[in-house]
Amino acid sequence: MVKIAPYGTWTSPVGIDLVASAGGSVQWVALHGTEVWWAETRPDEGGRVALVRRRADGSTADVLPLPWNVRNRVHEYGGRPWTLVDTPQGTRLAFTHWVDQRVYLVDPDDPAATPRAISPEPQRLHGHRYADLGPSPDGTEVWCVRETQVSDAAPDVRRALVALPVDGSGAVRELAASHHFMTGPKVSPDGRHVAWIGWDHPAMPWDGSQLCVAAVTDGELGPHRVVAGGPAESVCQFRWEAADSLLVLTDPQGWWNLHRVDMTGAVRNLAACEAEIGGPLWRIGSSWFAPLGGGRHAVVRSGRLAVLDERSGTVTEVDNDFPIWSGQLAAHDGVVVGVAAGPDREGAVVRLDLSTGGHEVLTSHSAPEVDPAYLPTPVHRVFTGPDGQTVPAYVYPPTNPGFAAPEGELPPFMVHVHGGPTGAVSGGMDLEFAYFTSRGIGVVAVNYGGSSGYGRAFRERLLGQWGVVDVADCAAVALALAERGEADPARLAVRGGSAGGFTTAAALTSVSTFACGTAMFPVMDLVAFGSGETHDFESQYLTGLIGPLPEARTHYEERSPSNRVGKLAGPILVLQGLEDQICPPAQSERFVAAVRGSGTRHAYIGFEGEQHGFRKAESIRVAVQAELSFYGQVMGFEPPGVPVLDLAT
Repeated sequence: MVKIAPYGTWTSPVGIDLVASAGGSVQWVALHGTEVWWAETRPDEGGRVALVRRRADGSTADVLPLPWNVRNRVHEYGGRPWTLVDTPQGTRLAFTHWVDQRVYLVDPDDPAATPRAISPEPQRLHGHRYADLGPSPDGTEVWCVRETQVSDAAPDVRRALVALPVDGSGAVRELAASHHFMTGPKVSPDGRHVAWIGWDHPAMPWDGSQLCVAAVTDGELGPHRVVAGGPAESVCQFRWEAADSLLVLTDPQGWWNLHRVDMTGAVRNLAACEAEIGGPLWRIGSSWFAPLGGGRHAVVRSGRLAVLDERSGTVTEVDNDFPIWSGQLAAHDGVVVGVAAGPDREGAVVRLDLSTGGHEVLTSHSAPEVDPAYLPTPVHRVFTGPDGQTVPAYVYPPTNPGFAAPEGELPPFMVHVHGGPTGAVSGGMDLEFAYFTSRGIGVVAVNYGGSSGYGRAFRERLLGQWGVVDVADCAAVALALAERGEADPARLAVRGGSAGGFTTAAALTSVSTFACGTAMFPVMDLVAFGSGETHDFESQYLTGLIGPLPEARTHYEERSPSNRVGKLAGPILVLQGLEDQICPPAQSERFVAAVRGSGTRHAYIGFEGEQHGFRKAESIRVAVQAELSFYGQVMGFEPPGVPVLDLAT
């Protein structure tokens, strides 16, 4: 029997332990022969990243036991942390370990083998960080990008392409340092050249980057030359196709498309289309395409799996049970392996045979133990922003087969703001969203102007307008839902993390749309962020998003939530990792200190041992329950079985 109860008070089998255990993710998928390897985050193991191996016989096991944590801090978001190297002694696994950021080598076929460091111990903790590992031409070294922390100032970082001897006996060799930022060097099939992507401040990699090629002579690199990319062209992935040609994702026409580039720099688009085959290079080592042979390539086009046929110049979507694929793609002999998801299933490692359409889910945690009837079906909608531009979004309605609201009551709604801001939401299943929707709170996830996936022109809507366009688009979506009678206009919340946390706080201090908001690990002080109170990768990001300092200082000051505390439209909850190097806790703490005593209800929770985002199961439990209690107190409902969050004034 369906019970009648106010929105927000429904009970649900989507429990907090389920949400916390599902807080992990799968990533860094690759094929080694017929074996599939990937990394996965384990919230119940302190948030460590485990490396998993699926053998040809179908058995699956962790490659490394606790406490090994296959993760690194390069760009603070981390880059590809492992590779297999065919050394003179046999196949070896090289990986980065989070605790000390060093590179280790181990025989993956010897259960008794202990990993040994092949990179030197730095003078300061995490003083050297490595990522995007790959083998040297002869297998005697691991080639990768290394970043070195030069001083205590977070943005004071130097990068170089380096070689690490696999026997651990020699000093690190520096191979090249073409740009301030670089991906790891990849060797051509004949071993005579290497290629990498590079870019410099103030550009972000999706603004402008270059594909560099250098000759290899006796293990040393010659001068590099640029064969693709430029100041207004972004290269996001490449693969060597032959000794004299590369396959490259780049966007000279404003969309990431697959191109063939030869050693002279001649470029040919293999299938021109106004759709994204690629994405923003937040983490180096991502993969949106994989060759299938015969002029065919598996690609991720606008989040969908497709096959690009260069003979016909077409990109054809692959009919399969997983409508959402991420930039984690590998292929061999007609079989595609990647991270796929859907509106009713979380991201999982999936192996798909293109010839038969048969698929297999390789990750064991991919199926939540909950009745699908309690999971919302996200609906893709397109709204109109105040400037007349389209604003795509995914609406997750309140969903619970055991409950209905009293007649005439409209549901509270949360506007979810993704991070980046050069990021996007894809409409996949999200158990954290389901935790709220199954209790009677709607969620709408907005791809505001500046989001990726819609071409360069859409991304560049945010240039100079961060804190304006994103706020306006999110407010427009919320108001549209209210005007159409789908949401209670008096119970609209805004929430997000990182850049989404900034937009949350910016919205609460600039528009009257929202009753309250949750800002997670946010940017609060734009002047401080733009003046070095962040990590190196994003230390000049605001030059494009707002303007150069000191010329645009007024805009920085006007749009900083820390300067507009007195204009808060409603209560705010701030959640912050205390080891965050990207959005340091000092910003949140200063903001909360300014709110204290103002009469505005608020709460602040700092999480020990967490960086940018929450990885530990216990942190996720506390954060999600605190958010639900917060909304209940502000919006006038009492969620059952949830610890009451203490709100200060």
